[in-house]
Amino acid sequence: MSIRFDGKVAIVTGAGGGLGRSHALELARRGAKVVVNDLGGSRDGKGGSSDAAKAVVDEIKALGGEAIANGSSVTDDAGVEHMVKETIDAFGRIDILINNAGILRDKSFTKMEFGDFELVVDVHLFGTVKPTKAVWPIMREQKYGRIVVTSSSSGLYGNFGQTNYGAAKLGVVGFINTLKLEGQKDNIHCNALAPVAYTRMTADLMPPEAEQMLTPESVTPGVIYLVSEDAPTGQILCAGAGVFAAARIEESAGLYLGRDGLSAEKVAAHWAKITDFSNATPYFQGGEQTGKFFTLASGKPVD
Repeated sequence: MSIRFDGKVAIVTGAGGGLGRSHALELARRGAKVVVNDLGGSRDGKGGSSDAAKAVVDEIKALGGEAIANGSSVTDDAGVEHMVKETIDAFGRIDILINNAGILRDKSFTKMEFGDFELVVDVHLFGTVKPTKAVWPIMREQKYGRIVVTSSSSGLYGNFGQTNYGAAKLGVVGFINTLKLEGQKDNIHCNALAPVAYTRMTADLMPPEAEQMLTPESVTPGVIYLVSEDAPTGQILCAGAGVFAAARIEESAGLYLGRDGLSAEKVAAHWAKITDFSNATPYFQGGEQTGKFFTLASGKPVD
């Protein structure tokens, strides 16, 4: 099976370097027309330049592909609107959106200023929501769309000094958990990537030897599959160093303690059973959990 994107148009945010650049180049190699979006700011979100995006466009054109550069901020409503208009004017459609743009403002929660928390959430969460909102009606009308959001192990599992980043990165998973449902009837598939890569964002967080192993190019094949015609929907793909794994949110089987005589002490006494994940179940939508609770609550409570 050969995955191709001939006739497809992709927007990749934060594509001036690192993971975004790798995604954009591979999409172009496989026939996609690519919009290389990058504000060109520093790792902490300061400044801006279109040079990085233009350099990637030049690389794509050197490969014989089609691409345009866009320097809009993903947090700016007018900028996002301009990016989408520019894409439609140039290529006539939008099939793929890879939300990759991001910044870091790492500090322990004790030392973190609220402004740093707010900015990181704004870029990662709202900087994903705004481009997605802008392309959504186009994809619905086309009856086709593939959207990837970029999560992180910091959001899935936590990482010291990244309360702001972790909150945003789990937020985008919650975002696609509902989008996957709303997009089903219109053939819009939505997935999350949790990458492990040595990039400008992570260079001082990893040992130098990690650069040879954790290349952006070792992550991109997973993204290419997630935006292909045969892509799944609602998945969290973890990728790095050529290793691929799926993550999911599970829930233990649960225990009905009754409604009469219920107390915190009874919860504590049954805690081991409540948190027993040996028969854990992943759900595709929240209503499945509600159904389980009704079923358990209709039975006989444990003593």
